[in-house]
Amino acid sequence: QVQLVESGGGLVQAGDSLRLSCVVTRIIFSNYAMGWFRQAPGKEREFVGGINKSGDRTTYVDSVKGRFTISRDNAKNTVYLQMNSLKPEDTAVYYCGADFLGRGGPNPSEYEYWGQGTQVTVSS
Repeated sequence: QVQLVESGGGLVQAGDSLRLSCVVTRIIFSNYAMGWFRQAPGKEREFVGGINKSGDRTTYVDSVKGRFTISRDNAKNTVYLQMNSLKPEDTAVYYCGADFLGRGGPNPSEYEYWGQGTQVTVSS
């Protein structure tokens, strides 16, 4: 069974940093683009950013550009989300997704597999 397991969430103060990890098993990781999404209470799941299969292209939602960085290590089957200068509005459950046909874009329906999510809470 394919598994995506996120980790690294927690409670931090505004301005702090966190690094999320998503370890993927039982698929050929390098065949999948990866994306990070987040969902705050009462809101729809929102695209945060994505990375292509080889890791040389990334895309981000405007609200996190310059603060968040996505990277991947295909040897470790892991994708990362480095989050700097965190704001209270970044508070959400963060999910990683695996996208076989795409480039890690903003449409969640294009992702075949999802993790269970990790909570990020940013206090002001």
